[in-house]
Amino acid sequence: MRTKNLGKQGLEIPLVGLGCMGMSPSINVNTYGRANEKESIATIHRSLELGGNFLDTADLYGPLLNERLVGKAIKGNRDKYIIATKFGFEIDDNEQLTWRINGKPEYVKKAVERSLKNLGTDHIDLYYLHRPDPEVPIEETVGTMGELVKEGKVKYIGISEVTAEQIKKAYEAFPITAVQNEYSLFERAAEEDGVYDTTKELGIGLVAYSPLGRGFLTGQIKSPDDFDADDFRRSIPRFQGEQFYKNIELVNEINKLATEKGVNSTQLAIAWIIAKGITPIPGTKKVKYVEQNIAAAEISLTDDDMNRIDAIIPVGAETGDRNIHQSF
Repeated sequence: MRTKNLGKQGLEIPLVGLGCMGMSPSINVNTYGRANEKESIATIHRSLELGGNFLDTADLYGPLLNERLVGKAIKGNRDKYIIATKFGFEIDDNEQLTWRINGKPEYVKKAVERSLKNLGTDHIDLYYLHRPDPEVPIEETVGTMGELVKEGKVKYIGISEVTAEQIKKAYEAFPITAVQNEYSLFERAAEEDGVYDTTKELGIGLVAYSPLGRGFLTGQIKSPDDFDADDFRRSIPRFQGEQFYKNIELVNEINKLATEKGVNSTQLAIAWIIAKGITPIPGTKKVKYVEQNIAAAEISLTDDDMNRIDAIIPVGAETGDRNIHQSF
């Protein structure tokens, strides 16, 4: 797979990353159905074979279980992977998630040591603040993250689910390599609130989590009943009531265009994000889907293709509330 520079600090990554959140069970919420550790690890290994060595995890997932799974998968081949993880949702000494956001310097230092241990590594390639702490200036948190870079525990730093103003403040404290916000054909707020333009202006890479609209753009979801009873997507307005079926109509139109190009809607949605200069990190726990996702990096979209996609789901289209409080 082709590579690109993420931001201007020197980090080189493949065009498509691999979101690992759904690969491990969570004691807090059912994220995207049940996972199988053996199959998840096989997916990580197959991704590497195809050039997909950029893995995204977080201490929140599990909590801690996902980092440990990633650590198990990369053992013996650590230098071949680019590992991104996140901190910010406070996890106590009993490994219980409090759901408080903690961006205090002392917690930053505590969290990174825990993640290093879980991942079985002496450094983290890209370390994100998962969410800004409303009670701690973001420049204070990021300044502490910058100290981790100087200590060699972290190579590059990023921030997640932030506003344009927060990005500017953070960048003044320490050079930011990446901003990770939710972004897809169904979620284009980054183009409306200045985040997209700010990252380009400052030379920061924009990483899109949930690039397939939490599964909508795969074309495989036909009914709310396709989800397990405890699947967290059932609580998201975008997947409820009349809006659900309006969104299915949009997906059907995207699928028609994808069929014309000899690809599927998943691949078209990923290729569209790449064409906009953004890095998608679609999550999967199955080998066949990681192969499909990585193949999307080879799809070329013309200006006409991009215009047709925008005509189907333009910026500002009503697709329902994404319910940020349930976003990870």
